[in-house]
Amino acid sequence: MFDWLEYFHLAKKLASEAMISAHQEAQLRVTIHLAYYAAFNLAKKHLQDKEEHSIPTTGDAHSYVSEQFLLNPDSVHKSVGRKMKRLRLFRNQADYAAFFPGLSNFTTASITLAEEIISTLNSI
Repeated sequence: MFDWLEYFHLAKKLASEAMISAHQEAQLRVTIHLAYYAAFNLAKKHLQDKEEHSIPTTGDAHSYVSEQFLLNPDSVHKSVGRKMKRLRLFRNQADYAAFFPGLSNFTTASITLAEEIISTLNSI
């Protein structure tokens, strides 16, 4: 079974290497992408394994995962949901927008958000 933390580790590595690369923008965009998918897949796995959710197998899974955390009355779960939604916005921008002002700042924020989500998931 694939360890989704590997995406996160690769994202951190790419972020640190991007500052010296000729392909800096591509690496920063991929970093955001990987940080999101690491957090998303671990959140999805948490919902499936620990809370017995049946996750949609379509693109709706992305909304479903964050919404399930937001709908939970527990404030820690709500925090994960808010962070997932924010991280997804950054990922959509990185994946689809031709112009992304402040990319390096959003990359740093994405790594931080993913790290916080992963840490929280490990504690609940």
